[in-house]
Amino acid sequence: MPQWTIEAPEHLSFDSVTSLNVRVVAGRLAVLASEGPPTLEVAEIDTSPLIVTHDEDGTLTVAYRDLTWDGLLGWLRRTGKRSSVLTITVPKDCPVKVGVVSASAVVAGFERRTHVRSVSGEVVLDGVSGDVNAETVSGDVESRAMEGDLAFKSVSGDLAVADGVPRRLRANTISGRITADLRLSPTGHVTFNSVSGDVMVRVPHDTEADVTIRSTSGKLGTTFPELANLSSPGSRTLSGRLSGGMASLTATTVSGDVTLLKGEKE
Repeated sequence: MPQWTIEAPEHLSFDSVTSLNVRVVAGRLAVLASEGPPTLEVAEIDTSPLIVTHDEDGTLTVAYRDLTWDGLLGWLRRTGKRSSVLTITVPKDCPVKVGVVSASAVVAGFERRTHVRSVSGEVVLDGVSGDVNAETVSGDVESRAMEGDLAFKSVSGDLAVADGVPRRLRANTISGRITADLRLSPTGHVTFNSVSGDVMVRVPHDTEADVTIRSTSGKLGTTFPELANLSSPGSRTLSGRLSGGMASLTATTVSGDVTLLKGEKE
């Protein structure tokens, strides 16, 4: 099994990559879908080396030796930045797993399975479709032009969705803010859950979906007059059907505010 120890700026090319695993601490990371040969470009690295392996089955792993996927949270209590600046290109149908501690990460163009885990680093998912899973502690996640399924889980990190057309979108956060500008597919299902974080969603004026937004003590607001106020003591709810269709949109908080906005006619 080929293995490299990267201690200085380096460029590597690979015959083929069937899956990718990346785990870094600080710095910047870009993982990009490409039709060309798979490559690894290390632009900057500090004194701690990265270990690169390329298995016989085509799995490419780029990581610090003692940084495991399940051990990312443990780096909250460790010293040393272990900073690096990396760009990795692999085929768009390649399953990708990216783990960062405080590094910022951009993941772009993938169509199959993408799993991102961050402690405090900001993550951008650009044009990523298929089955997408994003987990953070305090890091923010921005999704641009998403299609397919996205599952998001965070403690205090924010989620921003721009120009999304999800089949399934599930977001759960404790205090993080959720902001989404999206279009629902005919059978799309969107579910947002927050404890104290606010939820703001904008959908087109001609959206066809069953909608329920509720909060225990937070404020509710909407520009869709079709939604009825079904509030009762200890529970605030706006609910109704927007035209027809089989899509659904649900947003629930304990103390966070929930706002559903109607996009302007084009």
